[in-house]
Amino acid sequence: MSSTDPATTPPVPVLHALTVPLSALGADAPDLRELLAGPDLLCWTVDGRGLVAHGRVAEHTVRGPDRFTAARVWWDDVVAAAVVEDRVGVPGTGLAAFGAFTFASASGAESGLVVPELLVGRRDDLAWVSLVVAVVPGTPFALSLDDVTAAWLRRFGTAPGRPPAAGDEPAAVPSDVRLSPGTLGEHEWTGAVRDGVDLIRAGRLEKLVLARDVVARTDEPLDPVAVVRDLAHRYDQCWTYCVGFGGGAAGRLMGATPEMLVQVLDGAAHARVLAGTLDRDAAPVGEDPQEYAARVLGESEKQQHEHGFAIDSLVASLAPYTDAVTTSPEPFILELPNVWHLASDVTAALRPGPAGDPPSALELAEALHPTAAVCGTPTAVAAATIPELERMDRGLYAGPVGWLDAAGNGDWGIALRGAVQEDERTVRLYAGCGIVAASDPEAELAETWAKLRPMLQALGQRADGAVERLVPAPGLSVR
Repeated sequence: MSSTDPATTPPVPVLHALTVPLSALGADAPDLRELLAGPDLLCWTVDGRGLVAHGRVAEHTVRGPDRFTAARVWWDDVVAAAVVEDRVGVPGTGLAAFGAFTFASASGAESGLVVPELLVGRRDDLAWVSLVVAVVPGTPFALSLDDVTAAWLRRFGTAPGRPPAAGDEPAAVPSDVRLSPGTLGEHEWTGAVRDGVDLIRAGRLEKLVLARDVVARTDEPLDPVAVVRDLAHRYDQCWTYCVGFGGGAAGRLMGATPEMLVQVLDGAAHARVLAGTLDRDAAPVGEDPQEYAARVLGESEKQQHEHGFAIDSLVASLAPYTDAVTTSPEPFILELPNVWHLASDVTAALRPGPAGDPPSALELAEALHPTAAVCGTPTAVAAATIPELERMDRGLYAGPVGWLDAAGNGDWGIALRGAVQEDERTVRLYAGCGIVAASDPEAELAETWAKLRPMLQALGQRADGAVERLVPAPGLSVR
């Protein structure tokens, strides 16, 4: 399943799906954070809305430069073969899949799509549940409301409308977490930033995004549900995600991203662009925090310059798919628990393609990725420079993560403020910064610690003041 070679691609599964309003099961629209449970969790939530799913009935993993195309072809084939009864009819109902794609085409990590067995969705005050099963082609089969209820009881241990059974409650976050340097230690990474600044000042680039990794190890097996729940509650204005392939711990991607690469709903595209960051712990005592953020971010030529690259990159990539793009008149200050960002919202009415349908969310995710917010400008030069200076495979970090449905709707965020689980006791955390000619390496290093803070908090680590109160491994200082 990890090859795009047709000779080795497994047969397309025949799926039957039934979507019903949750009210048909006697339940009101829940806060989806209450349903974050179970060992095979898949999720995409913001402020208790979105999608939460369990189990997997189909999965397709791919690698290489055609990973998006291969995934779209597989998904189109799955949709064409499926039998779907959708009694709700809004984006995310019927047949839907979660997905994650690597930042770079040369990555050794797997990208792909996962179709869950049981999916619970909420949009505003409307909630629904979808059940999907794989059947033998040609076999008479029909799903009923009783099947949906039985699947719910099997997954959550209680009837719809009640919290998951106690046995599904996540374990406490680990109390003993040891950090160690990732690919580069702090000294090496700040040296890479200096090299990046030199390239920019020499005219090779205008902007470059450099990331680094930190490894966290626990004595006891890590419960990813505890991590995801903490992120979903603490960072409720971000999109909390959890996606993995193969059903095991290795390769599970989780985090809470503030950045929407592209959302497609009923023929319109929406995006949220972030570039320009200020650590909230840096606010001087006695000064109004909001005024401080507006002054430092809004009046900083360096921050505005960085933000402009990100907006221009997105608008240029959207141009072939729309006749009109609307952006925020001026960047606004996005307040998160750990940082402030310069942010802009972008909206575009999508132009129908040759077949009369607008581009799908996944097609647009491929077209827009990577943006200047996670790569740099010019894109090709920045993409080639990143592995030379970072000396690591970003894997799924900073790649698209989210969901799509059979109608082409979907949300694809950028996998930021997160980590990849490597085994039951090891997770690799990532954070990056936009580098321009005026960048200071030590300031960029401090910014990475601010961006690592969500995952460190979710791992049970304190984050008081400007200093993460951790005991680092040799060679790793904590700011």
